[in-house]
Amino acid sequence: MYAMRITAPGGPDALSWSEVPDPVPGPGEVVVEVAASALNRADIAQREGAYPPPPGAPEYPGLECSGTIAGLGSGTHDSGWAVGDPVCALLAGGGYAERVAVPVGQLLPVPKGIGTVEAAALPEAACTVWSNLVPEARLKSGETLLVHGGGSGIGTFALQFARALGARVAVTAGSDEKLDFCRGLGAETTINYRTEDFTERMRALGGADVVLDLMGGSYLDANLRSLKTGGRLVVIALMGGRSAELDLGRMLVKRLSVHATTLRSRPVEEKAAITAGVRDQVWPLVEKGAVRPVIDRTVPMREAAEAHRIMESSAHTGKILLTL
Repeated sequence: MYAMRITAPGGPDALSWSEVPDPVPGPGEVVVEVAASALNRADIAQREGAYPPPPGAPEYPGLECSGTIAGLGSGTHDSGWAVGDPVCALLAGGGYAERVAVPVGQLLPVPKGIGTVEAAALPEAACTVWSNLVPEARLKSGETLLVHGGGSGIGTFALQFARALGARVAVTAGSDEKLDFCRGLGAETTINYRTEDFTERMRALGGADVVLDLMGGSYLDANLRSLKTGGRLVVIALMGGRSAELDLGRMLVKRLSVHATTLRSRPVEEKAAITAGVRDQVWPLVEKGAVRPVIDRTVPMREAAEAHRIMESSAHTGKILLTL
């Protein structure tokens, strides 16, 4: 088969569409014939050498895909899945390829009303958002969620999902165009982080109950100041650095909590539990249209380098798909 190898850590030109061995499913795995994959910021970090795949994962980028089941490994014949089934999948890596081996517990059916290619935009965002906002942050109807990067794939999904739960949503983004788009998805408060202080805006609104953050260190203090008493900060990425000074006094007085999670390196059993939760609680919202994948554009997988350049420029809103 062909897959997108990283020839050496570096820029987008380090990506090379190359012939590689076909994947062989291990026990509890199936092989998926890939129709599409989707870009995530983690793919860029992996390309740059800063985010290697976990042990046993394919070396190629790609944390999600969609397609059809092409083969069943041992222990999967009674799983309810069959060759030819349309699926999308959460991956530890390997989505930028013609085929990929996937633990059977990380498969999801293509939701009704969603095309197979379009479904590639769902697994990583859905699993990240659900696992952080529901079991981790315990977001409830009537609460206020602040989402940073509201125009991103995660941001557009989190905004819709939180609204479906009955929460009020505030978002930050770096352009008025992205903020307009977020308002169309249901955001009640929109903040241009280039021209406004999101902390002051949130405090004027009474504060957030939950903040979903992808910046990390550079936003830590501002995020804590944006929370109301009993608020929860969930950090899911470190685009603004991995360390900062933490004011424990503010946390004590306001009874705040900080959660930091990652999805890729979790054990297969934990990923399967998250995937099951998404199928049970998120897929019905997708199938009735309350939550939809937001796709900025599709790019041929052979042109993944150009897709990476687009993501690095932040010129997109929602997900960028790579298609075969």
